[in-house]
Amino acid sequence: MKVLISTVGGSFSVDLETEDVDPWDGEVEPPAAPALNLPRVVAAASAGATVVAIVDAKPPLLVSYDTGSTWRESGRGLPSGRAIAISDEDPDLIVYASRNRLFLSRNGGVFWSSLPVELPEIDAVAFPGS
Repeated sequence: MKVLISTVGGSFSVDLETEDVDPWDGEVEPPAAPALNLPRVVAAASAGATVVAIVDAKPPLLVSYDTGSTWRESGRGLPSGRAIAISDEDPDLIVYASRNRLFLSRNGGVFWSSLPVELPEIDAVAFPGS
């Protein structure tokens, strides 16, 4: 599975399995963020009933599995976030972007791992076809 990244230094494609980074010629257009009635939202994404919001707080994430009816905190230990994407094919697959680094959750935001690749300042993330 690949994720597309828009940075101040251009756009890239990152393979989440091999962690290979390749230049991307197209524009990275993340899906429209869902309308949320939450304070201090930086960015948000949704797929099916899963909604994830980056907030200007510690921990930096709020996750809902019921389209925003209830929320739980996530991402303790993660740095401040800039962008988020959820796979339409697998809503448990979430990519979180801090200033220069990507973090991946394969279980709906319960556990996070850092990808070793460091990128120029990140503006947006998206899964292809989202």
